Amino acid sequence: MRRNLDEKECKVLLEQNYIGRLAYISGGFPHIVPITYFYNSKTNTITSYSSEGHKIKEMRKNSSVCMAADEIASITNWKSVLVQGTYEELSSIDAKHKLHEFSEGVKKVIHENYGEHPKYISEFSAKINAEDAPIVFRIHVNELTGKIRNSRN
Repeated sequence: MRRNLDEKECKVLLEQNYIGRLAYISGGFPHIVPITYFYNSKTNTITSYSSEGHKIKEMRKNSSVCMAADEIASITNWKSVLVQGTYEELSSIDAKHKLHEFSEGVKKVIHENYGEHPKYISEFSAKINAEDAPIVFRIHVNELTGKIRNSRN
């Protein structure tokens, strides 16, 4: 059986995951890239980071983006969420605060899902003023839609 997810179910899927695919427009064509993200249900925003490059350059030009996250067990057992949102680049103390929140949030999701305490998700908010500092951005969620397929129902 396949059905739509309600808003609460969409938010739970986003909260329980940290890998998604971000889509943005460049030159009139869609581009999609994998990202690590943290979803904050209280602010209904997604936080991520990137180095300077194509994705950031194009999102600065066109702030309309979407992101997909999913859980796929098999071809007949999966959940998927699509986020429509608006890109916002953060700077200074806001970026540092959100990068810390991102780091702690992703560590928590990994621990809850896999029982691991990842060492590779470092506390890198101290690098925010460094020359090679990551660009921290937030996606303001405008719309959430989702689907689920479960052959057991």
